[in-house]
Amino acid sequence: MAQLLPDRPGADDPGRGRRLGIDVGEARIGVAISDPDGLLATPVETIRKESGRRGPDGADVDRLVDLIEENEIVEIIIGLPLMLDGGLGSSARTAEKLRSRLRRRTDNTVPVRMQDERMTTVIAASRMREAGVDAKSGRSRIDQAAAVEILQSWLDARKDVAALSHDSDAPDVTEM
Repeated sequence: MAQLLPDRPGADDPGRGRRLGIDVGEARIGVAISDPDGLLATPVETIRKESGRRGPDGADVDRLVDLIEENEIVEIIIGLPLMLDGGLGSSARTAEKLRSRLRRRTDNTVPVRMQDERMTTVIAASRMREAGVDAKSGRSRIDQAAAVEILQSWLDARKDVAALSHDSDAPDVTEM
């Protein structure tokens, strides 16, 4: 597999519209969605993972495509599970395969980005424990919460990029 790096928000941003955040696990896929202004990520659902790295698309990919179409998604953010040292493991290859499937299924009309997701599941589980949700009953919700962490991180970075580009367009007050 060629080197796989996380994406960053930038000039190719599609503008206003809903974004879909995806946390790909071994057994489940957590899904989150943003508001149309791209400010806040909220949990949507947890989908049972069926598609492997090889073979045809399963019902999980079909459901993601339905969500993309139903919500008029303008950008998809998939968590890239890098190892703590930044290396790639089998989970990263699984995420990359899902990206390829979604690109194909959307005819490359919706950008599919990869967001570094190191520690998002740990952070999500910790926040749920703080909220009083026990790990066993909250498993599927943890996947959604991880998807929220992935998507919110992207939205926040996107907001920072927009603020920086806005600031660079402003006249330099020292020249006035």
